[in-house]
Amino acid sequence: MTLDSSYDVIVIGGGHAGTEASAAAARSGARTALVTPSLNNLGVCSCNPSFGGIGKGTMLREVDALDGVCGRVIDKAGIHFRVLNRTKGPAGWGPRAQIDRKLYKKEMRAEILDTHGLGVLEGKVADIVLGDEKDGKEKRILGVRLESGESIRCKKAVITTGTFLGAEIHIGLDAFPSGRMGEAATVGLSKSLRDAGFQFGRLKTGTPPRLDRRTIDFSRLEEQPGEDPPVPFSYLNNSVAIQNQLLCYGTDTNPSTHDIVRANLDQTIHIRETVKGPRYCPSLESKVIRFHEKKGHKIWLEPEGLDTDVIYPNGISMTIPVVAQEAMLHTVVGLENVKMLQPGYGVEYDYIDPRSLRSTLETRLISGLYLAGQINGTTGYEEAAAQGIVAGINAGLASQNKEQITIQRSDGYIGVMIDDLITKGVTEPYRMFTSRSEFRLSARADNADLRLTTKGRIAGVVGDKRWRHFQDSVQEMSELKALLKNTKMNPRVWAAKGFRVHQGPATRSAYELLRLGGVSVDSLISHVPLIGSYSPEVRARVGIEAVYAPYVQHQKAAIDIFERDEQLILPTDIDYTQIHGLNSEELRVLQITRPESVGMARRCEGVTPTGAIRLLSFVNNVREKERRRVAWQEMEAQKEKYASVC
Repeated sequence: MTLDSSYDVIVIGGGHAGTEASAAAARSGARTALVTPSLNNLGVCSCNPSFGGIGKGTMLREVDALDGVCGRVIDKAGIHFRVLNRTKGPAGWGPRAQIDRKLYKKEMRAEILDTHGLGVLEGKVADIVLGDEKDGKEKRILGVRLESGESIRCKKAVITTGTFLGAEIHIGLDAFPSGRMGEAATVGLSKSLRDAGFQFGRLKTGTPPRLDRRTIDFSRLEEQPGEDPPVPFSYLNNSVAIQNQLLCYGTDTNPSTHDIVRANLDQTIHIRETVKGPRYCPSLESKVIRFHEKKGHKIWLEPEGLDTDVIYPNGISMTIPVVAQEAMLHTVVGLENVKMLQPGYGVEYDYIDPRSLRSTLETRLISGLYLAGQINGTTGYEEAAAQGIVAGINAGLASQNKEQITIQRSDGYIGVMIDDLITKGVTEPYRMFTSRSEFRLSARADNADLRLTTKGRIAGVVGDKRWRHFQDSVQEMSELKALLKNTKMNPRVWAAKGFRVHQGPATRSAYELLRLGGVSVDSLISHVPLIGSYSPEVRARVGIEAVYAPYVQHQKAAIDIFERDEQLILPTDIDYTQIHGLNSEELRVLQITRPESVGMARRCEGVTPTGAIRLLSFVNNVREKERRRVAWQEMEAQKEKYASVC
């Protein structure tokens, strides 16, 4: 076989995982190629025209902290910004933005084409090319073969095929091969990966119909404005490109809507329960079935761009027949005369059991092959981008024989997601929430750069511009913290200035005052004028840090315990059948997941505390026997040495 060209890293797929993966690999210094069926579809938003949300928005901030691209592109293409959960504490805030579809795609394409060391190849990958490792026990990636017949050699490859792997679209009782309306499914890769021994499953997702805004009666609908000023996604930006944000509108389904859905449940194949869909973003059919007592479900009418009349009705993805979809829409207030531009549809697709992955997102079955995005059983642009940046960074580093990075649960939501995937697997599309993280008080949207930018810089994937900006921000925050901490007064003095401080002999610092209700950094400016010399962004961040300081300190003890268990590394070649006392479920799970540490083993679904202790005891015994063996060999070598001297 002749290979026509060569790269360090090849990324298959140009969606949200693929664009982040390819850009990250290139930033690491690897010569990278992104292979996509169409250059025009780089970064296309297949479903909703929005990014972020609760948990998801924090994860995108983490991607940005690692010098990812999507945060900066969102700030250029965003048309409606909001921070969800504002009424709760900052640990629960969820930055969210709606984007102009065409503008986002345009800006992402420009970003990718302008990335040094990254080339984009138009084509469809038909197969992966494999070879044997030196020990003959493991396969390794050699390259990819395109449908055109061309073969491309690579050291590492990242597969980010989204919902296209073995995909089919469902509308009513009709089904046809496709991963997105008007685009063909990916078939060849499924066979190659099955033949390599990967365990496959099927998942499903859906998208709502698209509506013509000119046929909607907005006068009867609830207005939802964006925030003023909009809060950018990227740490590099203090403002967004489009200041004049578009309005969104709210309406609701009603019993008449639900009656039409119920009457057509037997006319859609997508709702069968043999294939799981997203529990936390269900179709309208699923809502009607599961919440039959509810009189209505919220619909948010979201504009798809500045110069288009297409409206995205968030909350009503559906797969009932086209005629029924139109009838259902006409029962909704404000949509009585709406024109449907495209019907809603469902997508059913292949995914690979993510328990076959390492924490670097490299597969254990094929050396040098990484998987990212919905192929791992996740749902959402944010989850895909987060996996993409980790897989891309590690593929790039590994291709240059550099140490790969691991993002742990204690580092942020990206680490939580990857750990959940590789230890528990999925039975339904995985979606990020703040409740999934036991360290969410420490992992907030405001401090992702403090948690991850240094890690990215050490790995060589954070550029000079971002690093300088980060250092400047840290310096300003440190200075303001010091100013607030060093501004100390007697409680009586603070009380005289209007602050409700508990009386006592000890002085209180301005930093401590920020934990009182109604006290902000800005409210202290009149008493400490120098505070006003710092930017609003720095003041806001320091205020949040002050409020959470005691809670974060308390949580640090839990993080220390977690990291101690993570440092107890397990050998990759453990024969779990030799561990006495494991039950059959523990044995099955450990053989599938092959955890990398004792901490990871404890989190595997089905492993009991007793089983984890037996695993640790076994490993310690093996290591002790190995230590004794090495000591005995050294002693025998010394005997031979002295015997030869004598």
